[in-house]
Amino acid sequence: MSITHLRIATRRSPLAVWQAEHVADRLRARYPDLNVELVRLSTRGDEITDRPLMAVGGKALFVKALEEGMLAGKADIAVHSMKDVPAVVPEAFRLPVILAREDPFDAVVSRRYTDIAELPVGGCVGTASLRRECQIRARRPDLAVESLRGNVQTRLGKLDAGQFDAIVLAASGLRRLGMAEQITRVMPPEESLPAVGQGALGIECRADDPEVAALIQGLDDTDTHDRVAAERAVNSRLEGSCHVPLAAYAQLEGDELWLRGLVASRDGRRVLRAEGRSPRSAGPALGHAVAEDLLAQGAGEILAEIE
Repeated sequence: MSITHLRIATRRSPLAVWQAEHVADRLRARYPDLNVELVRLSTRGDEITDRPLMAVGGKALFVKALEEGMLAGKADIAVHSMKDVPAVVPEAFRLPVILAREDPFDAVVSRRYTDIAELPVGGCVGTASLRRECQIRARRPDLAVESLRGNVQTRLGKLDAGQFDAIVLAASGLRRLGMAEQITRVMPPEESLPAVGQGALGIECRADDPEVAALIQGLDDTDTHDRVAAERAVNSRLEGSCHVPLAAYAQLEGDELWLRGLVASRDGRRVLRAEGRSPRSAGPALGHAVAEDLLAQGAGEILAEIE
């Protein structure tokens, strides 16, 4: 191996740093002589926390800042939460590695209640996700659902300060930060279908750097990669982004993929669902088929209204 030093671009939030350190530890274990360095970069999405993320450019801002760092020669790879990665990766980059998935589901955190179903009429739920918001509203149209920005610690602080009766966030983030005990209840996909790629980490590198791609390839988890590829195909066909209430979740049953997709109006009054099965090798085609089913039900109209 000719590479002796590898720089990982990461956001500065505690969860992002944990994720980058996790990859660094995996690489150090695989290549004991490799010097791995974290390069902490600031992103506009992290700097602006007083407005909903969709109002300032969405989660793509997180990814773009790290890509710019790689293009500027500041880093060799970037570690992303796959739910933040846009459906189309720019030509200058590759996304060769998706690590084994952590808990992909949404988690309810509350100090007084065990579930969204127990909240009183008019109760307040905090979330940063339109996808979560519309599914909560579909179940409980009587609740107030408000935007909740900031890192995991900030969100928990707002809950403790009494600003919300409950908050909903990714279970994987809490588990990775050693905060699993904060989870009041994990929501099954029948109640809150996860975001595309939720719970999975991806490693991005420059397309013109095959040596780095070869170095990190051994960290790829085939099962997770196949599942996330099917989910991302739904997103790609619908031309979705984190701005829209779109969900897709794939499970492996032997060598068969079971993929579920969802598009909903923000108020939760229209919830469109589709699903399908295929051999794992046909995951992207399955994703497109599920997306076409959603489009046939009127998903395009819902997405156009929100975008």
